[in-house]
Amino acid sequence: MSLPDSHSGARDTHGANDYERNLLRRVAARDRGAFQELYLIYHRRLARFLLRFTSRHDVAEEVINDALWVVWQRASDFRGDSTVSTWIMGIAYRRALKTLRSRSTKEWFIDLVDKLPTLAEDSREQTINQDWLMHALGELPIEQRAALELSYLSGHSCQEIAIIMDCPINTVKTRMFQARRKLKAILARLAAPN
Repeated sequence: MSLPDSHSGARDTHGANDYERNLLRRVAARDRGAFQELYLIYHRRLARFLLRFTSRHDVAEEVINDALWVVWQRASDFRGDSTVSTWIMGIAYRRALKTLRSRSTKEWFIDLVDKLPTLAEDSREQTINQDWLMHALGELPIEQRAALELSYLSGHSCQEIAIIMDCPINTVKTRMFQARRKLKAILARLAAPN
């Protein structure tokens, strides 16, 4: 596998996807070693996305386990219309949505505020900005927040996000547009003097 071009920010997804497709075929044949390898490849990536999305370690771990169990059970259903990464992220996204919808929004937001990291005193302004951003993200509808996080924090294209979220690409673009507009209004409200 070649290294990414440091100037363009490109990554070698073709070689990685071929390798992961082979692993998935082996998982479909119930090869536990292949599943363990796929687990090791995806656990950290899923944890980063799901922790930002759910704001709770316990929920993120629960969703990772659920999603990877689905991968084990349904590996033979992978049609190859997308990358393995997009397929697995889609499973994790749908499992996370199901989990978050089963919890009340108020409970989720209280948990989010309680879990915000405490930074050193010399970065007080950064902490305030982070609090504002986390608060603003918490006010967005789940689908809009997920579209932003998948794009800006996980680096997925609109086409990949559409596959992950199981919706048309124009819906993804609309969700991202609306989310950015709402974030701007929420952040302006938070920054305004009382």
